[in-house]
Amino acid sequence: MQIQDLPFPDPGVPDARSGPRFLWWLFRNQLSGQLKSLAWGLLHFASVASLPFCVGVAVQAAVDRSGGRLALAGGLMTLACAGNAIGDTFLHRAAVTNWITAAARVQQLLARKAATLGSALTRRVAAGEVVAVSTGDVEKIGWFVEALSRFTAAAVTIVLVCAGLVVYQPALGVVVAVGLPVLAIAVLPLLPRATRRADVQREKAGRATELASDTVAGLRVLRGIGGEELFLDRYRRASQEVRHAAVRSARMWALIAAIQVLLPGILLITVVWYGVRLAREGRIAVGEMVTVYSSVMVLTYPLRHFEEIAMAYSFSRPSAKRAARVLSLERATDTAGSRAAEDPAGDLYDPESGLLAPTGRLTAVVCGDPDAAGRLAERLGGHASERGTPVLLGGVPLDELPLDSARRAVLVQDKDPVLLSGTLRELLDVPASGAVDARDALDAAQCGDVLAALAQGSVDADDPMDARITERGRSLSGGQRQRLALARSLVTDPEVLVLDEPTSAVDSHTEARIAQGVRELRARRTTVVFTSSPLLLDRADRVVFLHGGTVAAVGEHRELVRTEPRYRAVVTRETEDEAASAEVLDKDGVLREDEVLHRLEELEEIEETA
Repeated sequence: MQIQDLPFPDPGVPDARSGPRFLWWLFRNQLSGQLKSLAWGLLHFASVASLPFCVGVAVQAAVDRSGGRLALAGGLMTLACAGNAIGDTFLHRAAVTNWITAAARVQQLLARKAATLGSALTRRVAAGEVVAVSTGDVEKIGWFVEALSRFTAAAVTIVLVCAGLVVYQPALGVVVAVGLPVLAIAVLPLLPRATRRADVQREKAGRATELASDTVAGLRVLRGIGGEELFLDRYRRASQEVRHAAVRSARMWALIAAIQVLLPGILLITVVWYGVRLAREGRIAVGEMVTVYSSVMVLTYPLRHFEEIAMAYSFSRPSAKRAARVLSLERATDTAGSRAAEDPAGDLYDPESGLLAPTGRLTAVVCGDPDAAGRLAERLGGHASERGTPVLLGGVPLDELPLDSARRAVLVQDKDPVLLSGTLRELLDVPASGAVDARDALDAAQCGDVLAALAQGSVDADDPMDARITERGRSLSGGQRQRLALARSLVTDPEVLVLDEPTSAVDSHTEARIAQGVRELRARRTTVVFTSSPLLLDRADRVVFLHGGTVAAVGEHRELVRTEPRYRAVVTRETEDEAASAEVLDKDGVLREDEVLHRLEELEEIEETA
């Protein structure tokens, strides 16, 4: 796999049972790249390790005044330097490729999981954790996957050099062969503590990231209530905790690095002292001592990869654990479905609540519990995050269809839709039937002032459709974001469109025009609107009132206001006691006829003004 071939056609099915299993799965899935990195690593380290032998041969040739052996040493050194250069170059290339491809694979897996779970993802995992996994964690995971092959090449080189030194000069070779493993494992007792400190640092960093994300998302509200300083103080404290944890972790890693500098120095002094004694006794030649000495110096380079792999694992293990936790989440229903893909049409019916939305009609749903309304809206889209009775569209259970088919048939717009950064044209460039033009959708959603605001804020855009929208539409008001999201949903023109509180942040005059625009644009299409707005309810073909999770009444808005006290309480946001104290209820607890007529006249005046 080359970088230019990314993204992967299929990133595969990860082993998300644990962090280490996930890391091993990543390693196995790019085995060819790992073997390539291992081969170049062996060439690089072997070339570096052979330089001391060449130097030793040259020194001994100079002592013996042998021109032939000196020329041979020069030729061998040239080959070693060439192998070092070539191996280092291609090792770096292979290592970076492995790093990037591993990170890209994780990002694709996370994106696919987020698309599969939908809104259920943030209900199971904190948004800050998702951000941390998809940004910093993927780099740490890629680092370990990439470093593993380089560490293997370094370890093999050290073993081969130690074995070669034992054969070449047994007296000094045994000292090196015993000392190097001690150097490699000397820091192992410190690794658990270093890992724990790194885990604490990551945990605190994740909390700080989540707090920062929440603060930025709610900045407009915080400014409105004067709470910026309060949340900034919280973030300052969180960032200071991260700093203290990072310093404690860095101290431990600095100690490990210092030990790996100190112990090789001690080994080097030991080899020189013992080698000089042997040379003075005539038991070894000068060139042999130089060879062993140089080998010890050179081996400190591959030996540092033991420290790197320990750091990479300690940093990547919690990252892999978080990624595995996200990737292990599953939907309540199989996204592949048990039925063949099809595009059903007909009435939308939820057996659990008794809600029926006739085909080609605008059905408004009133529910006093916003959370229950959100769960019902998700269930109407099929493949809900929790198991339950499947919703039927034209008699076809949506949960049994493949997820793509269910989403193509029923589109659910959340009450808090997200606008992605980019131009308005890109925002409205979504999978659609092609029957609804973007301009018509914008007109129906009453986005004229939004277009004007975008054009004014983008001096380089002659066409408002080319104006840029900032991240999550932060430069727009809540009502403007809501209307753009509604226009995007209208452009898709699905068989069934489910809107959850689409005008909660819109003024009454604009809301009345939106109600009329949606009704006209969605003519002969099934539309379900969760709302308690009288303006939208009065435009609906039928109104369904839910109480306790089931259908309590069905009819027209004006009829339900007059005959159903519980419905009236939700729509007017008025309790029966308050209504009775205002003397608008008769003795049976029903709104008096003159009060009904008065409220209907007020509603008609608002509509005429709009």
